[in-house]
Amino acid sequence: MGPAAGEGGPWLLLALPPLLLLLALLVRQLLKQRRPPGFPPGPAGLPLIGNIHSLAAEQPHVYMRRQSQIHGQIFSLDLGGISAIVLNGYDAVKECLVHQSEIFADRPSLPLFKKLTNMGGLLNSKYGRGWTEHRKLAVNTFRTFGYGQRSFEHKISEESVFFLDAIDTYKGRPFDPKHLITNAVSNITNLIIFGERFTYEDTEFQHMIEIFSENIELAASASVFLYNAFPWIGILPFGKHQQLFKNAAEVYDFLQKLIERVSENRKPQSPRHYIDAYLDEMDCNKNDPESTYSRENLIFSVGELIIAGTETTTNVLRWAVLFMALYPNIQGHVQKEIDLVIGPNRMPALEEKCKMPYTEAVLHEVLRFCNIVPLGIFHATSKDTVVRGYSIPEGTTVITNLYSVHFDEKYWNNPEVFFPERFLDSSGQFVKKDAFIPFSLGKNYSFHRSFS
Repeated sequence: MGPAAGEGGPWLLLALPPLLLLLALLVRQLLKQRRPPGFPPGPAGLPLIGNIHSLAAEQPHVYMRRQSQIHGQIFSLDLGGISAIVLNGYDAVKECLVHQSEIFADRPSLPLFKKLTNMGGLLNSKYGRGWTEHRKLAVNTFRTFGYGQRSFEHKISEESVFFLDAIDTYKGRPFDPKHLITNAVSNITNLIIFGERFTYEDTEFQHMIEIFSENIELAASASVFLYNAFPWIGILPFGKHQQLFKNAAEVYDFLQKLIERVSENRKPQSPRHYIDAYLDEMDCNKNDPESTYSRENLIFSVGELIIAGTETTTNVLRWAVLFMALYPNIQGHVQKEIDLVIGPNRMPALEEKCKMPYTEAVLHEVLRFCNIVPLGIFHATSKDTVVRGYSIPEGTTVITNLYSVHFDEKYWNNPEVFFPERFLDSSGQFVKKDAFIPFSLGKNYSFHRSFS
């Protein structure tokens, strides 16, 4: 017995340091999972992973709305040691993102964002100079080369003709419209970003769009929540986060080559599209050491603009097609209004939008019902604050459950019913609704709202 015990001694000494380190990390993680004093209540979580398992069990926005019925409009979640609060219902979202807009305008420093964009670009950049500069440039460019120009309306009409011609090639056979709708919608944004459209047969660009779509789904997966909580799992060669990183690297290389090609014949200060305008800003700020304009941030911004201009609008149109198929009586009312205002032999114009209140109401009800961005983009608090008596520390991740806003019974009668007439007054005219916020609220809100 003596020799055997003696032989085990060195092994015990070798194993003790890593065991102590593991114990220290475990204690540190458990301490991170403790709710700060005065923090909103929330559902109980498991050790280490908190509530991540619950988010994986059902659609996160549905789970969060259900929890709000138990814990209130503002409750907390433990995302594996990352403290987060969830805002449910219009009142809670407005109270934080509007009434305390400066405090809730930041973005969380999550490992996923740091890995993919180094917190640069547009959507995930921290609230400050970088976000302000890039947002201003994007908004101005889109208005200069797109939505602010009457000529751009003609380009949209041209793309619609390409889209209809592509549908005709199926000669009445059934087909999945996702591919064609995605192409058509993406090309509207492509004209502003690159100054050119891509044909529906461009397989390389199609592949990139499919990767964008896949990454949006992957970014909302439980595997990625786990990566944000435990970034060291990035060393593992498997997992959805690895597929996301592989896709992102492929997109980065593709966009880098594309940007180089479309900027080949660039004339400084005579921009033809967003790429040229961005490079002009880089030139103007080249002597400013604090400038946030860079080749890397240009690539990130382009990728985010493609996502913002393609994925959301594509999904809205696909939902619209589905609802028109499900509700032929509504489709008939829309068609009747279009025939009355536009007629059968010409393209519609934006100036006629106000003459078609029912069609406008249907589009708004589609946006309300389908919730294309159910959790918006995550926010973070820039300093300590108090909301409804709860203490919210600086750096807290903030999740806005926009799904709960659009199904908030305080503002929507029978929200589970698809009912376009809720956007019409007694005389049949279109009316806006305060609780209609498909792209969120506040300072660091979605890029789409700049053109609404």
